[in-house]
Order: sequence, then structure tokens, then C-alpha cells
Amino acid sequence: MSEQRSDVTELDAVDRRILAELQEDGRITNVELARRAGISPPPCLRRVRRLEEAGVIRGCHADIDPAALGMPITLFALIGLESQKEGVLSAFEQMVASWPETIECHMIRGGGDFLVRLAARDSAQENELTRRLTEAAHVVRVQTLQTIRTSLQRPGPLP
Repeated sequence: MSEQRSDVTELDAVDRRILAELQEDGRITNVELARRAGISPPPCLRRVRRLEEAGVIRGCHADIDPAALGMPITLFALIGLESQKEGVLSAFEQMVASWPETIECHMIRGGGDFLVRLAARDSAQENELTRRLTEAAHVVRVQTLQTIRTSLQRPGPLP
């Protein structure tokens, strides 16, 4: 994964079509992707590689449903830390990244330091995750929010 970022103005209509098709089906063949984008396969492959190198496409992966794996509860935890020193921030990020229940971890501004999305199999595990967060070093505030329903979940913004 490249650290470069592409300027959005560099993306033309064909690039945007390629991105939209890949968001819809990351397993699409290059031949089919080229057909849908209205170009031939070799330039399509070059465009996909350019988008990857520019950091626009960060990777392709399976979209796994936690509920299908026996983890139907999704919760968000808003975390406040006692310090914003880099060592404290990094230690927290490493801790939650090591938990298999962690789906996302975002450093935020305005109301907390981190927003963490977690999956749990039942309320007992949800309570255990909350306890682990509350008792973690340098954590001073934990607010958990359980999802009732997810009406929209996209793999990224629409191109």
C-alpha cells in the first residue's frame, strides 16, 4: 500500500467507473471490468495499477458479516484518554488492534480521542469488552453505543 495520495481532479470518468465497479464487485475479472468501463483490458489493468499505486485503491478484501460468524452485536465505543501523548495514543491503538473483536479504530476530535467499532457474540461479551476498555491504562472515559440496525454500509465513498 502506497502512502501517496492522488488528487481527485486527476480521476476521469473511466477511473470513476472502474472504482464504482470494483466497489460493487472486487472479484470482477479485468476483462469484464474493462467491458463495463468501455475500454480494452490492457489500459484497464494499467489504470487499476495506477489507482493502487496512487493509494486510491487501498486493497481488495472479503466483506465478512460478523453476524454470520456468530457475532451479531455491533457496538461503538467512544474513548477518552488521560493524555494525548503519542506513546499513550499508540499504546491504545495497539491494544485494540490486538483484539479480534475490533473492526475499526479511529482517532477523532471533538468529544473523545478514539471511536472504536467492535463486534460481540452476546451481551456478556459486550460487557466484557466494555470492562476491558474501562480498565485499560490511560482510559478515563468509555461510552458505548449498541447498533440497532445498519441501514447503509459502503466500502468507501462513491467515486
